[in-house]
Amino acid sequence: MSTSAYLDDLAFAHRLADIADAITLDRYQAQDLAISTKPDNTPVTDADRSTEQAITAAIAKERAQDGIVGEEFGNSKESAQRYWVIDPIDGTKNFMRGVPTWATLIGLVERSSDEKESVVVGVVSAPALSRRWFASKGSGAYVTFANSAPKKISVSKVNSISNSSIAYSDFMGWNEKLSSFRKLLDNAWRTRGYGDFWSHMLVAEGAVDVAIEPSLALWDMAALDVIVREAGGEFSGTNGISGPFQKSGLSTNGILHTKIVEALS
Repeated sequence: MSTSAYLDDLAFAHRLADIADAITLDRYQAQDLAISTKPDNTPVTDADRSTEQAITAAIAKERAQDGIVGEEFGNSKESAQRYWVIDPIDGTKNFMRGVPTWATLIGLVERSSDEKESVVVGVVSAPALSRRWFASKGSGAYVTFANSAPKKISVSKVNSISNSSIAYSDFMGWNEKLSSFRKLLDNAWRTRGYGDFWSHMLVAEGAVDVAIEPSLALWDMAALDVIVREAGGEFSGTNGISGPFQKSGLSTNGILHTKIVEALS
């Protein structure tokens, strides 16, 4: 593995993921799981809140100079040159119902001197699937399965929509672009609603060629962005603007990126 300048940050992100895994696995399928509804009508569990609180406490202790953006408890990133982006449980509805497709997402965003922001470290930990994906800038992307040695991953080389496998969550949130999205799916070789983080990690592994989500927040995307890019792919909004800051997410193998953006527009 590489001697990236971000290896210490990546090691810290792994420790944060270990903290998260201990909490989330303990609460997964718990009979007394407490569930409530947030103001945006999405569900949140005691595990979401406990996990984010534990991660935030660890960052405050070891990286006090860094900011934080978290799904459940807001942000403190305004004056920080670097900030951690936390989704304690991506796939909360799956978590609630006992579906193992959920993960903790941890990303580190760095601001350059011109105030441009980019994700330099990402960890996606899915303990119920026994998988963890990770990357840091300049080091490549990797996955581990059941505590195996890290395996380097890379995107596919499929070069046409007609031969591509496209992953998504569902048909919600597409609004005026729904007809374009359906047409895109009709033109693909294969489509599956894997959903959430997993669609994008399958792109990074080369198992899927495209993953699309029409409505996402920064904490849904930051960790995914750097992993897909370090695997050789591209990550942008559905508008084609690179990065996880566009309120929608599109991962591809890179070869198909412009074609997908054009199809959606």
